[in-house]
Amino acid sequence: METLIFIKKIFLIGTGFFLSFFSTVWAKKPNVIIIMTDDQGYGDLGCHGNPILKTPNLDQLHSESTRFTDFHVSPFCTPTRAALMTGNHPGVTGAYRTSAGRTMMHPSEKTIANLFAENGYKTGMTGKWHLGDNAPHRPQDRGFQDAVWHRCGGVGQASDYWGNDYFDDTYERVRPGSRKGTFEKFVGYCTDVWFREGMRFITENQKHPFFLYIATNAPHGPYRVDPKWAEPYQRNEVNNPNFFGMVANIDHNLGLLRDHLKDLKLSEHTILIFMTDNGTSAGCNFPGLDTEPILGFNAGMRGKKSSIYEGGHRVPFFLHWPAGGFSKGQDVEALAAHIDVLPTLADLCKFPKPDKSYDLDGLSLKPLLGGKTNRFRRNHHYLQYHGGAGRKYALGPFTNSVVLTEKWRLVNTPDKQELYDIQKDPSQRKNLASQQSKIVDELRQAYQSFWDRVSQGLKPVAIDIGDPTENPATLCSQDWRPETGNPPWNFRSIEGIPKVTHPWLVNVLEAGEYRFSLRQWPKESDKTIVGVKAKIKIAGVEKEAVIKEGSKKIDFTVSIPSGISELWTYIYNQQGQLGGAYFTEVEKL
Repeated sequence: METLIFIKKIFLIGTGFFLSFFSTVWAKKPNVIIIMTDDQGYGDLGCHGNPILKTPNLDQLHSESTRFTDFHVSPFCTPTRAALMTGNHPGVTGAYRTSAGRTMMHPSEKTIANLFAENGYKTGMTGKWHLGDNAPHRPQDRGFQDAVWHRCGGVGQASDYWGNDYFDDTYERVRPGSRKGTFEKFVGYCTDVWFREGMRFITENQKHPFFLYIATNAPHGPYRVDPKWAEPYQRNEVNNPNFFGMVANIDHNLGLLRDHLKDLKLSEHTILIFMTDNGTSAGCNFPGLDTEPILGFNAGMRGKKSSIYEGGHRVPFFLHWPAGGFSKGQDVEALAAHIDVLPTLADLCKFPKPDKSYDLDGLSLKPLLGGKTNRFRRNHHYLQYHGGAGRKYALGPFTNSVVLTEKWRLVNTPDKQELYDIQKDPSQRKNLASQQSKIVDELRQAYQSFWDRVSQGLKPVAIDIGDPTENPATLCSQDWRPETGNPPWNFRSIEGIPKVTHPWLVNVLEAGEYRFSLRQWPKESDKTIVGVKAKIKIAGVEKEAVIKEGSKKIDFTVSIPSGISELWTYIYNQQGQLGGAYFTEVEKL
C-alpha cells in the first residue's frame, strides 16, 4: 500500500513537472499582432513631430518599441499588402495595382498566414484585404482561419456590400473550419468593428499562440468619422479635419487593444507591430504629387501616396515585444522594407526556415533588433510603381522605380533620372545625377537583377469559377482587365452606368454547365437592368437574349470546358449603346 502511494506521488510530481514544462515551452511561442493602417503617412503621428495631430497611444507605443526609421513600403495599397503577406516584391506576386484584375496574387504564392498556420498558430484578420474578392484569392484561401473583412480596396468601392458607408456596415465573416464566408451586418464605425473583432479573436484564442492581422481601411477616403473625433481639429489650419479624426479614432482603438492584452496577461508575450501601407493621402495639402506640402506636416519629405519620392513610401514601423527584450524606445537606421516582415517574424518565433515554396525576397531584421549594430547585409532595395498615376507608362524596366541604399535614392521615370543623397538632402531637392554618373551606373546595374525577377511575375492572374466554397461566385467590374485605365471601380462609377465593358480572366475548374446571371447592380441593391439586349462570350461560345422590362438579371446557361478563358458581358440600351454587366454571378450546375 505504501509502495502504491509512493508511486502515485511520483506520478503526480512527474505530471506536474511535465505540465509546468509544457506550459513554459508554450509560453515561449509569442503571439503576433500586425496593425496596418491605410493612407497614414510617416508624418501623421504626434511622435514623429506632427504639431497638431494628437496620437497619445501611438506615441506611447513608439516610446516602448524598436523603431525602424528608414522603413519602406510600396507607394500605394495592394502592392504593399502583397509584399507584407509574402515577403516578395509585389511584381513577383502578380498583385501590383489597385484594380483592373491586377490585385490578385498568383495561387502559388504562400502567405504569412500560411506560415503561422503551418507552425500551429491560430490565424485571424480583420478589415481591408485588397488582394482579391474571389477564390482562390480571399483571406480564407490564403491561410486565415478567422476573418471579418470588406471586399475591394475601400468601403464604398464596387465589390463592397452595396450601401456600406463606414457606419453599421455589412462585411464578410469567415469562421474557423470553413472557407465559405457569409455576409453579416456589424453595428458601429468600421475601425471600431475591426478592433472589436480583433479583440474577440484574441479572447477566443488566448490559450493558444495566435497571429492576428488588423488592417484598417481608415484613414483612406472617403473621409468619414464620427464628428467627435474630427471636432478637435476643426479650428486648426489642417488639410482635412476628418482625416485627422480618423487617425485619432485609430489611436483610441490601439489603446483599447493594448488594455485588452494587459487584462488577459498577454502583453509580455505578444509581438505587436504597427505600420502603414503608403505615404499620406490627406494629412497635407500638396500642390502636386511629387512636391513638398504647402500645408501640413510630412516629416520634411517630398511626395505623398502614389509618389516614388520619399513621402510616398517611407512609413512608420514599430515593433514591441517585452519578453523578447524590445520594450524600450530605440531607433534602427538601417534600410528595411515590407518584404522583411515575414522572414523577421519567422526568425523571432523560431520557426523552421521557410521552405522553397515561399521563395522570399525579404531578409530577417532580427540581427538589427538588439541595438548592437546598424549595419546590415542589404546593399540595395527596389520599389517600382506599376499602377496609379504611373499607368500612363507601359510596364517595363526602370519605369516609375526607385533604387534605394542607405545613402542614395535613384529615381527613374521614362522622362527623367534623378539621384539624391538622402542623408544630406532628405527633401530630395538637389538632383546629383549629372555629377555622380558612376553612382547612377552602379545603381542601374544593381536594379537589373531585381527587374529580371519581378518581370516574371507580371502575368495575368485568373479568378476561379466552380469552386465549391464560392458557388455561385459574384464577379465585379473592378476586376475587369482593360489594357489601359481603370474599369468601373466604385459605387459612383457604377451608378453612372458607364458605356464600357472589358473581360474577366477566369479559370474554369471543371468542365460542365454553368449559369451566368448578368446584373448591372449587385443583388442586394434590388435594382433593375437599364437595357434591352444582353450577350455573353466565353471559351468560344456566344449567346444573346432579350432583356424583359423590369428584369434585375438575365441568365445564360453555357456548357464550357475547363481551363483559363476570358469572360465578356454585354448589355445594350435602346440606342444601341454598349455597356457591361458590372456584377455577374457564375454558378456551376
